[in-house]
Amino acid sequence: QVQLVESGGGLVQAGGSLRLSCVASGSVSGINFMGWFRQAPGKQRELVAITGGDRTDYADSVKGRFTISRDNAKNTVYLQMNSLKPEDTAIYYCTVDSGADSSRVGYWGQGTQVTVSS
Repeated sequence: QVQLVESGGGLVQAGGSLRLSCVASGSVSGINFMGWFRQAPGKQRELVAITGGDRTDYADSVKGRFTISRDNAKNTVYLQMNSLKPEDTAIYYCTVDSGADSSRVGYWGQGTQVTVSS
């Protein structure tokens, strides 16, 4: 199993920045992709960014503003969020894809709240 702990959320004004961190522990050697989802009140959880190997992808709504990065030595993935907008307000969840072939399993962190005021 993999355990994920997010941190770095908070309250910021529009145009501000935050950096989220997610530290993985447990069976970290089997992790393939790491990424971030978010869920705003009354809405479905949506992909924000994901990275693994040479593959990186962002939601259209955050391209040019958010940057995902990964420190494999620290088993940590980051999400640098710049030029924040009120519509970015959500609980942000770290996720990992672990295992190979038919043994792939997804894990989720507990979430960290990001609130952007106008």
